[in-house]
Amino acid sequence: QVQVVESGGGLVQAGGSLRLSCSASGTLIGAKTMAWYRQAPGKQREMVASVTNSADTNYADFVKGRFTISRVYLKNTLSLQMNSLRPEDTGAYYCYVKFIVGPRGDYWGQGTQVTVSS
Repeated sequence: QVQVVESGGGLVQAGGSLRLSCSASGTLIGAKTMAWYRQAPGKQREMVASVTNSADTNYADFVKGRFTISRVYLKNTLSLQMNSLRPEDTGAYYCYVKFIVGPRGDYWGQGTQVTVSS
């Protein structure tokens, strides 16, 4: 029922910025949690930032002060503003959506590629 779609990835030079967007459609229920994860080739997927239905945010240490996560609650849309990008930020970025009511479960987007060059 729930479909998750990301957009906004691309190629950027170190020090530059990108803004990722995510939309979870197929339900009128607001998600409990929406988050961004990333995965570099040959590495494990790691949490980048998350936001709850009460607007509490959490950031991985490696992005604090550089990235900002935001959402529109009932629309189940999510953004990640990424500033001061570094080559080590390169990877596939995935939108994660968790519902505890309505369509209960965990949902993932297909990913969007972010590449940061030196």
